[in-house]
Amino acid sequence: MSNRNHKKKIEFPTAFTVLFIILILAALLTYIVPAGLYSKLWYDGEQKLFIVEDHRGELSSLPPTQETLNSLNIKMDVNKFIDGSIKKPIAIPDTFEFIEQSPQGLLSVIMSPIEGIMDTVDIMVFVLILGGIIGLINKTGTFDAGIAALSKRTKGKEFLLVIFVSLLIALGGTTFGLAEETIALYPILMPIFIASGYDAIVCIAAIYMGSSIGTMFSTTNPFSVVIASNAAGISFNEGLVFRMISLILAMVITLIYIYYYGKKVKENPKNSIIYEEMGKIEERFLKDYDPENVVPFNWRRILILLVFLAAFPIMIWGVSTGVWWFPEMSGLFLTVAIIIIFLSGLPEKEAVNTFLEGAADLIGVVLIIGIARAINIIMDKGMISDTLLFYSSSIIKNMNAGVFAAVQMILFSILGFFVPSSSGLATLSMPIMAPLADTVGISRAVVVTAYNWGQGWMAFITPTGLILATLEMVDVTYNKWLKFILPLMGIIGVFAIIMLVLETII
Repeated sequence: MSNRNHKKKIEFPTAFTVLFIILILAALLTYIVPAGLYSKLWYDGEQKLFIVEDHRGELSSLPPTQETLNSLNIKMDVNKFIDGSIKKPIAIPDTFEFIEQSPQGLLSVIMSPIEGIMDTVDIMVFVLILGGIIGLINKTGTFDAGIAALSKRTKGKEFLLVIFVSLLIALGGTTFGLAEETIALYPILMPIFIASGYDAIVCIAAIYMGSSIGTMFSTTNPFSVVIASNAAGISFNEGLVFRMISLILAMVITLIYIYYYGKKVKENPKNSIIYEEMGKIEERFLKDYDPENVVPFNWRRILILLVFLAAFPIMIWGVSTGVWWFPEMSGLFLTVAIIIIFLSGLPEKEAVNTFLEGAADLIGVVLIIGIARAINIIMDKGMISDTLLFYSSSIIKNMNAGVFAAVQMILFSILGFFVPSSSGLATLSMPIMAPLADTVGISRAVVVTAYNWGQGWMAFITPTGLILATLEMVDVTYNKWLKFILPLMGIIGVFAIIMLVLETII
């Protein structure tokens, strides 16, 4: 008998474990990084006054005039506050104060996921309703019939689907920040990509990187580049042409990268980074799909698919006009679910149970969204975000223009991890960072670009963002995503820094 022991294969931890490790590390940071705060200013529309909150939490009011902003060294147009362009509190330059440390202990770590779940319940409801709809559509055989019809039409031209999906999502990302809404697309597109000979990574890359490249290289996104430009005291049109050119080039680089990976997978499935997991993924997304025995794409299934797809342009209209957010999107998809129940022809009890089972499939996804928010709650309570901004602004003073731009992008990528909200980071950092461009003789538009690209670049892998929820939805582990994305991340990072340096010259 052999005495050799067979080593058990070490598996990468689940998304939940990764997030809990980061949560503990974030709590430890609140013991190490000194706590500090900038004084904050915002406009109170009811009182028609500027409200200032200092680092002690004391409030004072000031007249809403340009003179007030100038006296506080805030180089911004007062009308941007009055007309609601800037809603969130902004940091007042030269007001940073270290305060008493606020370390987050064991109780805070335990309670923060509960608070995170309560804080993101609107996103969770949206995802659960979406899961219910997907369950219903799968039950009716609509997806299987649709996949078969699409596969016939795209035979030999499968990569056109990748291009179309990525470009369409990138367009949404660059114009209005399409990101969380793309969660709805994975259950629809994953079976199509797999049936076309690709693996789950190609589908994730087409959707997630389309959104990430679009939002990183934003052109008119009101939640990032427009707010950042307003907070920097410039028009968002400054640097717009340069950002558009950079967006096109970055998208070309990304599609070429996905193409060569997808080509390798189609030639030999063993080239897939997730080859060992693909059996389980195929079973989940293609469990009832048999290309030789497909249910007919009849009028009932066509109508169900049209109703479902019609919700997306309505959702995009609502979000892009600023009228809607997750509660309204949830209401839209709940309406769609009810219509599909009637169209499905299923008995009432079976239809409702199918909806509930579909929602239950995404419980893991919604819990990940809540736990990711818990990390930000810990850091907010530890009051270390302002300290990191203060240290960052100190690093880049009096640098060479090109080095200044490159280092700013790197610093914004770090700050983006601690302040994942694009609008939150913009209003917090721009009043502090933008004036530093004046000291090195470059346009403030360069700072806006560095902010946008730095935060967007880190979003490729940031566990506190959407990526872990995305991976959980399609049964891919974080380490496999890192293996795929890190080379592209390096290429895009170098490209962005080169373009930033060019922007300081032209």
